Amino acid sequence: MNYSIVRSVGILLARIGIGSVFLAHGLQKLNTYGYAGTKASFQGMDVPMASVSAFVVTWLEILGGIALIVGVLTPIVGALFALDMLGAYFFAHIDMGLWVADGGYELVLSLGMGSLLLAVVGAGGLSVDALLAPRVRWLAAGSSQPRNPVAASN
Repeated sequence: MNYSIVRSVGILLARIGIGSVFLAHGLQKLNTYGYAGTKASFQGMDVPMASVSAFVVTWLEILGGIALIVGVLTPIVGALFALDMLGAYFFAHIDMGLWVADGGYELVLSLGMGSLLLAVVGAGGLSVDALLAPRVRWLAAGSSQPRNPVAASN
């Protein structure tokens, strides 16, 4: 079995799933709640600079969701989404327990950790990042077969 192909397909599926959820949440903020509703919600949760935060988070989730799906700038987008979910945890879910049905941080934790993982491993071989990797070296992390760290340390 070609480990590189399995790894790239796994990362692609994770990117599509996580990116789709963020894209849907961003579109929900834009189309369902609108800027005023999102801003009011952020103000109600005492999010700092609620008007700026509402704008930034909405567009991060829309544009970043699309970026994850196609696999462009994945380390940056993954890190930004991890920070986004850290903020959601502290401002909206920290006192609600784990379960999402009770307003808890179950989804926030899953999305945040998945985003952090993508930031670390990269977009995989089936991505725009893989095409850009020869020119932009820091994008190359997830585009090739990883080396075995145990064998490398011997």
